[in-house]
Order: sequence, then C-alpha cells, then structure tokens
Amino acid sequence: MIVKLVENEIEKKHVFEIRRLVFVNEQKVPLEEEIDIYDKSDAVLHLLGIHNELPVAASRIRFEDNYAKLERIAVLKEARGKYYGLEMVGAMENVILDHKYKKIVLNSQEYAIDFYKKLGYQTDSDVFMDAGIPHVRMIKNI
Repeated sequence: MIVKLVENEIEKKHVFEIRRLVFVNEQKVPLEEEIDIYDKSDAVLHLLGIHNELPVAASRIRFEDNYAKLERIAVLKEARGKYYGLEMVGAMENVILDHKYKKIVLNSQEYAIDFYKKLGYQTDSDVFMDAGIPHVRMIKNI
C-alpha cells in the first residue's frame, strides 16, 4: 500500500467515502459526528492509502499546541488483515516527525488497544464513550 497526503478534492472524497463506509455504515456512527468541523479546517492533514490504484485506507492528523493527534484511521473491510493499519500509522508518525512534533495522542476504540500497544502507545485514560463506542486515550513520545 502507498500512503500519501491528500492533495486535491478527489482524494479528499475518497477519504470521506472510506470513513463513511467504515464508521457510518459498519459502526453506525452518525454522519454528522463522523464528518466534523476539523474536516473543513486547514489545521488537519488527511492521508489516503492506495493499493493497486484503489483507495483502501484513510486517516487524518490534527495538530494541537504540544502534540499531534491521530484520528479517523479506517481500513475498508475487504482490505483488512493485510497490515494496512500498521502502514497507515507508520506513515502518520513520519508526517508528525516531519512537522517536528514529539508527542502523539489518539483515542483508540477499545478493541484496538492491543494493536496500538504493539506500536508503542500507552493507555492514558479510563474507558470513555465516543459516538456510542468505548474508547481510551493513548499516548506515545517519538
């Protein structure tokens, strides 16, 4: 899979379609919660994962004062089990390093905690609900 920063509206549409399929259709997150104010901001970077010229994964990075936040990491159902999530997180971390940030924060769905722990993230909160789904905050210093 190739991971690239989104550079145009067509690529951004692919990102939003992947997120709609994963979060809205599969996980039943309301569309108005999934596509939020940050998606229209220049303060976020969207990434798109492409395999065999087809969009298969998406994510975004939001930069705060002293940390970068991994958000909206999604892999299409038919593309799972091929380490695309791992590749996406690695690409996001490289972008964050390029922007000179050292601290990364993410809100992990409960089922994905072990995935992020294997990548060096540590749990930093109790379980909380977001869009009706249990999450924990996780952090990593790079």
